[in-house]
Amino acid sequence: MLSYLFFSVLSFAIIIISVNKAIDYFSFVTIEKKMMEKADLYELSFREILSKHESSTGEDQDSDVARNALERLKTSGQEVRIYDSHLRLLGLAVDGIVINDGTPSIFKGNIENALKGNYAYTVTDAKLLYFAVPIQDMYYQNVYVFEFVEDLSYFYDIMDQIRYILFAGAVGFIVLITFSSVFIARNTTKPIKYLLGATEKFSKQQFQQVQLNRKDELGMLAAGLNRMGIQLSDYIQHQKQFVSNVSHELKTPLAAIRGFSQYLYEGENEDKNLRKIYYHLVNESDRLTLLINELLMLSRFDKAGSEEIGKEKTDLSELTDHVVEEMRSKAENKGLTLEVKLGKTVFANVNQILMSHAIANILDNAIKYSKADTRIGIETFIRQKEAVIRISDQGIGINENEIARVQERFYRAKNASVAKGSGLGLPMCKEIVEKFNGYLEIESKIDAGTTVSIILPLS
Repeated sequence: MLSYLFFSVLSFAIIIISVNKAIDYFSFVTIEKKMMEKADLYELSFREILSKHESSTGEDQDSDVARNALERLKTSGQEVRIYDSHLRLLGLAVDGIVINDGTPSIFKGNIENALKGNYAYTVTDAKLLYFAVPIQDMYYQNVYVFEFVEDLSYFYDIMDQIRYILFAGAVGFIVLITFSSVFIARNTTKPIKYLLGATEKFSKQQFQQVQLNRKDELGMLAAGLNRMGIQLSDYIQHQKQFVSNVSHELKTPLAAIRGFSQYLYEGENEDKNLRKIYYHLVNESDRLTLLINELLMLSRFDKAGSEEIGKEKTDLSELTDHVVEEMRSKAENKGLTLEVKLGKTVFANVNQILMSHAIANILDNAIKYSKADTRIGIETFIRQKEAVIRISDQGIGINENEIARVQERFYRAKNASVAKGSGLGLPMCKEIVEKFNGYLEIESKIDAGTTVSIILPLS
């Protein structure tokens, strides 16, 4: 909006300057035309006097011609002057009165140009116009110069008034266009920001009705977003219900498969190849059981609203410390060192069980994907008005273009095959944290490690 307003004002300023220049130019053209019309009349009068004098005497005496011409044309301007071809002043009249011994300022350039047969004029700082007219004799020789003076102060006063009106109108227009632009921008950008907020909520699967009572294109867009939100919500709910139903149906037969596999594994002592196959069946049964349990937990989590999840003021440092102690042995078995730096009294309103699960899941990922004999940092601290739990590893890392996708259900990074997983752990953590009005921050670099931060509002 500011750039649009700037270019509008700049364009208008250029127009104002151009109009001002045009007014100056055409005004002077008009004055010049009027002065030339006057000059033509004065020249005819002067030549008439010269012609009569030549026909009566047979010769032209400068002093007589100048005196007669001055008597007739003395009221032609504020000042009237007559020069001969030698640039001598032959006659002078001021305000219609003949002055015999006057010594006025002479613009020699004007007189010389006039003696060449051209009209010539000069405008002084006092806003006086000195207009020189060549006078020819019967042989078409430039023998006299008739110069009259016009006061142009009235013209400059009119021009100043026109400029004042023009610039006052320009300022008024700029103020009007500024307020109009701000008004239009607010009325346009406010619903756009509202729609952007709605799409942001849609991306977080928070499908709320978009209420925008407009009949223009923005209203049509809001109606389209509402329809899309309803369809997406229905689709996601059906998907979640399907996963929940399948998980319930698979849980019982999978428990039977796991039991029989364990029985066969423990009962086979002769054939090593067969025992290896039974062992593989047991491991796969355990993996599928873990997957089914995670799916069922997600299903229950989806059905529970924020108000159904019990929250209490919790010291995140203490909660993190409990989780770290429970998983320390797993890290040490892999040769990893846990560096713990817990801040004091970092409180947030959370469900302790769910938040413990989220912390444990992130820490478990750090252990699984870390290289042997490296370090994992765990710290809690307060950042502005937020509580932060940060877990950093020196593992395999995540590609930058996959950071957003690893937070989607069932998605696993391309280099995640080094460890077992279902692709549900991090998405579950994300949803748990969002239930408590928080969010995840993930920073990672391939072969350098990953840092996952849980950000929550302070209690």
